[in-house]
Amino acid sequence: MSSKLLLGVEAIGQGAIDGGISGVYAYPGTPSTEITEYIQINPDAIQRNIHRQWSVNEKTAYEAALGMSYAGKRSIVCMKHVGLNVAADPFMNSCMTGINGGLIVVVADDPSMHSSQNEQDSRFYAKFGMIPVLEPSNQQEAYDMMYDGFELSERLHLPVLLRITTRLAHSRSGVARKPMKEENKLALPSNPKQFLLLPAFARKYYQALLGKQDEMLELSENSSYNNFLSGPDKSLGIICCGIAFNYLMESYVNAECPYPVVKVSQYPVPASMIRKLDAMCDEIMVLEEGFPMVEEMLTDFFGKGKKILGRLDGTLPRAGELNPDHVSKALGKQSVSAFPVPPVVANRPPALCQGCGHQDVYYALNEAIEEIGHGRVFSDIGCYTLGALQPYNSIDTCVDMGASVTMAKGAADAGLVPSFAVIGDSTFTHSGITGLLDCVNEGSNVTIIILDNEAVAMTGGQESSAVGRIENICEGVGVEPAHVRLVVPLKKNHDEMVRVIRDEMAYPGVSVIIARRPCIQKLARDKREKKNA
Repeated sequence: MSSKLLLGVEAIGQGAIDGGISGVYAYPGTPSTEITEYIQINPDAIQRNIHRQWSVNEKTAYEAALGMSYAGKRSIVCMKHVGLNVAADPFMNSCMTGINGGLIVVVADDPSMHSSQNEQDSRFYAKFGMIPVLEPSNQQEAYDMMYDGFELSERLHLPVLLRITTRLAHSRSGVARKPMKEENKLALPSNPKQFLLLPAFARKYYQALLGKQDEMLELSENSSYNNFLSGPDKSLGIICCGIAFNYLMESYVNAECPYPVVKVSQYPVPASMIRKLDAMCDEIMVLEEGFPMVEEMLTDFFGKGKKILGRLDGTLPRAGELNPDHVSKALGKQSVSAFPVPPVVANRPPALCQGCGHQDVYYALNEAIEEIGHGRVFSDIGCYTLGALQPYNSIDTCVDMGASVTMAKGAADAGLVPSFAVIGDSTFTHSGITGLLDCVNEGSNVTIIILDNEAVAMTGGQESSAVGRIENICEGVGVEPAHVRLVVPLKKNHDEMVRVIRDEMAYPGVSVIIARRPCIQKLARDKREKKNA
C-alpha cells in the first residue's frame, strides 16, 4: 500500500479504516476532532458507507459504539480527555461487560491546556477500568496500533484505550499503509447475557475481568511496542512512555542514548523490563507525558531503595507539556530553544471574531443587568467563553459542559435571583437539557440565554445537533412558550435585546432567550465550499 504524510489524528483515522471499522462515533473536541473529520471525507470510508456522523455528546457516542460492538462490528469512539469524564459511566461498565466486535476508545489528552480546562491523564481511567492502553510514540505507531488494536480488543474481549496527546495529534509524519481489512460480519454475542449488568451477572464478569490481568501483562511483556534498549552507562536507567521516547532520542546525536532504556507504549507496564532495568542501574528516570503515573507506581514499588527521577522530585516540571528541552535539561545536557520569541512580539490573547453575534449579546446583557449588579452570569464551554475577557467582562464561571444552567439554578436556590446562564446551542444539546428540566421542575428563577450560531463553532464549525430544534426542545421540557423568546444579535437590535433580557429577568420563573445568528466563520466556509463545488 501507499505511504501518506499524515497528522497523528489522521494516521489514527486511516488506521481505523484500514483496520476494518464499521463506525466512528464522536463529539468534536480538540485535539481529537480531526480523527472523525478525516474519516468523514475519506473515499474508502464513503465507499464502504462507514458510519461517520457526529454524536450529541461523548456518552451517547460511547454507547452507540458499544452497540455496534454488540452487533459484532468493529468501532471506535473518539474524544478529548474531558470528554471521557462525560463518557465515564458506559466506559467503566463496558470494561465489565467486555465487547463483541473490537472497540477502541481514542482519547486525546491536552497537557498544558492548549484548549482545555484541565490537563488530566486518561491512562488513569484505563488503570481504573483494568483494560489495556496503547500509547504511540509516533504517527506510524498510531496507525499500526489502530490497525492491529482490534485484534487485541477481540482477543481479550475488552475495549482498548488508545491515548495520544496534543503534540502527536497535531504533528505530521510519513505513514506506511497496510492492506485494508474486511469489515466484521454481523454477529450477536455468544453469551446472550453478556451485556446484562444485573448484580448476579456483574459479579461474575468482574471476576472474569480480574482473571484477564495476567494475560494482559503477558501481552504487554511481549508487545512489539515495548522494548528494552541496552546502553553502556548503567548509572541511570530511563523509562520512556509514548511520545517521550521521541523527546529522549532527540537529545542525542543519531539517537544513540548511552543509558539503558525501557520504551513503554503498551500497558500494563512491562514489569520484567522494569525489573531488569532496576537490577542494572543505579537510578531510574521516568519520562512520561501527563501525570506521573508510572513514576508513582515505581516510587511505591521501590520505596526508598531506589532514587526515582521525574516529575515528582522536580527533575521535570510537575505541570504542563513535556518537550525535548525539558528532557535535555533533566539529562544535564545544554538546552537551547530553536525558535526563541523576540521580546518585541506582544502577546495576543484570543478574541471573538469581528462581527460575531456573541459580542452583541454580551453588550446587551451588560446593559440589562447593570441596575442589579454583576456576578450572576454562569457560562459554559465554547468560543463564547471569551465573554469573560475584556472588553465584555460579561460572564463569571466556566466549569464544564452544561454547568452554566445547573450552576445558575443552584445560585438561584441560594437566593441569588435572578441568575443567568449563557450556553451555546451545541453545548445545550450536549448536556444542558437535563439541567433545564431541573429548573422547570422546580420553577427556578433563572434566565437562560442560548447563543445559537448553528454550529459547533469552537472546534471548526461542525453541524450542531440543535439546528432547528431549540424552541421545540425548550417547550417540550416544559418552559412556558411565552417565555421562550427569539432575538437576532445585531447592533441594530441592541435596544430590543436589552428590553427582552429585562422582561425575562423580571419573570420569577424559567425563561429562555435564544439569540440566533449563524457563525460568520461557518458562513464564509460554506460560501467557499458552495463556490468550489
